[in-house]
Amino acid sequence: MNDKKQFAIDLAREAGDLIVQERDSADITREFKDGNEMVTSADLKVDQLIRLCISETFPEHLLISEESSPDLGRVETLAVPVWIVDPIDGTVNFAHGHNHSAVSIAYVENAVVTVGVVFNPFTDELFVATKDGGATLNGQAIQVATETELSRAIIATGFPYEKSGLDAMISRIAVILQHCADIRRIGSAALDICWLACGRIDGYYESLSVWDFAAARLIALEAGAECGHFSPLPVGADPQFYERDVLMANPLLFPQLQGLLQSAGDY
Repeated sequence: MNDKKQFAIDLAREAGDLIVQERDSADITREFKDGNEMVTSADLKVDQLIRLCISETFPEHLLISEESSPDLGRVETLAVPVWIVDPIDGTVNFAHGHNHSAVSIAYVENAVVTVGVVFNPFTDELFVATKDGGATLNGQAIQVATETELSRAIIATGFPYEKSGLDAMISRIAVILQHCADIRRIGSAALDICWLACGRIDGYYESLSVWDFAAARLIALEAGAECGHFSPLPVGADPQFYERDVLMANPLLFPQLQGLLQSAGDY
């Protein structure tokens, strides 16, 4: 996997340079998918760069990208290697000048995520993991925090653009606030999960898209997190790629958080 890992690192850094250049250029345009989810001209340019680099280097591979190819079907059923990419995770942060955005690149072979790279070009933080190879931040090994008490745990989550499930989401927030120390909502799922991996937060939950978490989930796993869901998986669903009700925490907190979120109901 070393060649795929180095390729992903180099590509993430190249994409990160473009992300910074685009914001500095002050020529960013904004549109809204489905009327509410922001996409900028920078997202599209970074997507184009990543797509070109992958197609030139690995022409036989497939690409799942939020901006240009969001639906290739179930990842676990695809017969060839797949790259899962979010060109800019945290687009709203990016567009508003917040420095909490990242490029996320995952490599899937034989239906297993084997390489994960998440890079925040504004802070120069590079999170990397390979399956069974550990996780690093800027080359230094990382691991999840060892907090065991819910009452002392900092939990991160996110809020959807589509508001039909708002009541259930508020119920979950209420039980978290009642039983945990605090909630963080920082605006990039990939970076939130990487913050879990390096011990900056203690737990994370949210319904996502696969490009939001594919790379970061591997990083969290390799840093010692337990990764799963707080609602039942459909029959035949692969937990690596199932997008609803994702939950991650250290192994001691995970079952406590899972039970707490389940107690809120409506999942």
